[in-house]
Amino acid sequence: MNQPNYKLMIIRYLIEKEFKQLLRNPILLPVFLVLPVIMMTVLPRATTQEVKNLHVCIVDHDHSTWSARLVHKLSAFPFFSSTWAASSYREALHHMEAGRADFIIEIGPGFERELVAGRHSRLRIAVNAVNGVQAGLGSSYLMHLVADYAARLQAETEGTSGHGAAGIEVVSRCLYNAGLDYKAFMVPGLMAMLLTLIVGFLPALNIVGEKEKGTIEQINVTPVRRWEFILSKLVPYWCVGGFILAYSMLLARLAFGMVPAGSIGTIFLFATLFTLVVSSLGLMVSNYSDTTRQAALVMFFFLVIFILLGGLLTPVASMPSWAQTLTLANPLRYFIDAMRALYLKGSTLRDLFPLCRALAIYAVIVWTWAIVSYRKH
Repeated sequence: MNQPNYKLMIIRYLIEKEFKQLLRNPILLPVFLVLPVIMMTVLPRATTQEVKNLHVCIVDHDHSTWSARLVHKLSAFPFFSSTWAASSYREALHHMEAGRADFIIEIGPGFERELVAGRHSRLRIAVNAVNGVQAGLGSSYLMHLVADYAARLQAETEGTSGHGAAGIEVVSRCLYNAGLDYKAFMVPGLMAMLLTLIVGFLPALNIVGEKEKGTIEQINVTPVRRWEFILSKLVPYWCVGGFILAYSMLLARLAFGMVPAGSIGTIFLFATLFTLVVSSLGLMVSNYSDTTRQAALVMFFFLVIFILLGGLLTPVASMPSWAQTLTLANPLRYFIDAMRALYLKGSTLRDLFPLCRALAIYAVIVWTWAIVSYRKH
């Protein structure tokens, strides 16, 4: 039998086997039923484009009646989920670097005195512009709020004049992404997605491919241990993931002029942990799957959830509270947050230790699961 006819026969038997597995596989039917429900009911609500649940840190150097009224108005604004009080701008910046504040509002000394005298009083706003869309809309919210507050003061106080907002001059400064460039926000997230697609999908098709070819039986009769077999499957994908990440960083520099503000070594540390997570997940899916199509379908299911609940397109803080809780079980969220912080904010490993710890715990759990789920018959 010549080689082309042999390949056609193998493809024909595999297609026949696919249909048989489709009819008797207990996993596919729940996936077919659950995935459309999640796509049509849960994810449209989770992927809202509305920017809300913003965190504001207020530095009040005046401590006057009028500044207290402004602080109260900011705290009551519905789009701000929390407000922090800081004694200095340096302390407020620390809150922003730690991810606890999206905006810093600094009320200068003499705020009330300048307004009463009919002069301009400066109000400085610093914006975390890693997410350009969130920064732009949030700044608009703040400008509208300050303008409304100034209008009320103008109505209450006679003699206040001048352009601007009733004598209040707002000076806004965008941190980490001064140009509010959306590409700077998306590129680090797309690097994480690229690793997920390549290093997640390929292992999912690995072991199950050997099952279909029958070569897995040769491994099963050897004295190779399960963890050794799984580790030998993971090492090539670590190398592939490192190459893909380095190549992506080179393309980002050539195409957009983007270079990481943080340590490249820390980037590759997070990439190594994330590669271990997604490749172990792929091998785990492959262990439970009987056909490559089934494995691909299950991985596609995870991929959709990871993308829509990972903060790639929609800020996690803008999602409903129940969706934010679900994102805690999403490894892509931690890696995307780390990549954006390292690329745009220049965060250190100490700053990102909670993200690193979460990925490490996730990696240990998924890798152990991949080892246990592989059974030699």
